[in-house]
Amino acid sequence: MALIALGVTGGIGAYKAVEVVRGLQKRGHDVVAIMTATAQKFVGPVTFEAITRRPVITDQFAPGANADIEHIALASTIDLLLVAPATANILGKFANGIADDFLSTMFIATRAPVLVAPAMNTQMFANDAVRANLDTLTKRGVRFVEPGSGYLACGWIGKGRLAEPDEIVAAADAVLRPEGPLRGKRVLVTAGPTFEDVDPVRYLGNRSSGRMGFAIAAEAMRRGADVTLVAGPTTVEPPAVRELIRVRSAAEMHEAVLGRADQMALVVMAAAVADYAPERRADQKIAKQGDSITLTLKKNPDILADLGARRLAAGHGPVLVGFAAETENVVASAAAKRERKHVDVIVANDVSREDAGFEVDANAVTIVGAGVAESIPLQSKAGVAAAILNHVERLLTWTATPSSSI
Repeated sequence: MALIALGVTGGIGAYKAVEVVRGLQKRGHDVVAIMTATAQKFVGPVTFEAITRRPVITDQFAPGANADIEHIALASTIDLLLVAPATANILGKFANGIADDFLSTMFIATRAPVLVAPAMNTQMFANDAVRANLDTLTKRGVRFVEPGSGYLACGWIGKGRLAEPDEIVAAADAVLRPEGPLRGKRVLVTAGPTFEDVDPVRYLGNRSSGRMGFAIAAEAMRRGADVTLVAGPTTVEPPAVRELIRVRSAAEMHEAVLGRADQMALVVMAAAVADYAPERRADQKIAKQGDSITLTLKKNPDILADLGARRLAAGHGPVLVGFAAETENVVASAAAKRERKHVDVIVANDVSREDAGFEVDANAVTIVGAGVAESIPLQSKAGVAAAILNHVERLLTWTATPSSSI
């Protein structure tokens, strides 16, 4: 998921920028809106604040500590500056280094890629000064979404109408998600714990927060994958993905994953799935009685092993990545699990560490393939997710069929 600064300038096409925000959000991106003074004459800031769930920036010198350097802070944070609609006025400022409001100042300050969707009267768009400014910005690496042709708000017919929101969103996505092995691939990620109900009140669970799986799903989205996220009961907010499926038990996760795996290029089983569940769920709360209680547990279906066995039998299927939460003999246990379950990669977690693994934002893992053990040092789970998908992308690139292993 990327952070996009959307600059909205003063043209009738400003109303389309609302749909641009929606489209970007559907693709998993976060948006902060920057409105020029004239843009606010067409659309109110409260509209963008409501849909972005962020304060809208309208003043370069808003009151408050360090408000006068906010453009520098935001310029260093964003992944893309998108301006839609972009008037002739803002194009002139960008091309000539004029920084007299928040948007033009941030354009000069940012090192993020810039995508501009011009919109103006036909004659204005054809004006030599505007064409020169467009040429100058193109030479400096600014990218453009060409305006459309047709009936304009001014009553003229010709080129100059703001491109349709879907076109702008697709262009922004193409900038943020360059070509790579995962672009356009269908990816399924599992995350979080499973809860195995004992009675209507109690359950058996584990300490998984879902953060690692969520980080992998978000990173796969950033790389252009079409992500399905199957999440157990987590308290952490999941990333925006194409499809989010909530489950509770291991049996529900098994059904959700096995029912979709054949359509995937990659399955990453990052969830901490319970190995056992109560043999029978009590219909009523079990009353407290005696000093002890005996629960009879049954073995849950092994989702990763079933995926590996099905792929082995069919001779084809998705690349399979599993996780092994271990407390001793971490790499050896992961290597044995990889062979036993017929999967491509096992990511070994030492969950005995207090600074990594469950319930924290950092992790340190070992990526175990065929004859390969790549150690990933302690870092954010987002960084670990990137390292895991780097490994997977090499696997997708090096092998002719997804069922091959490294």
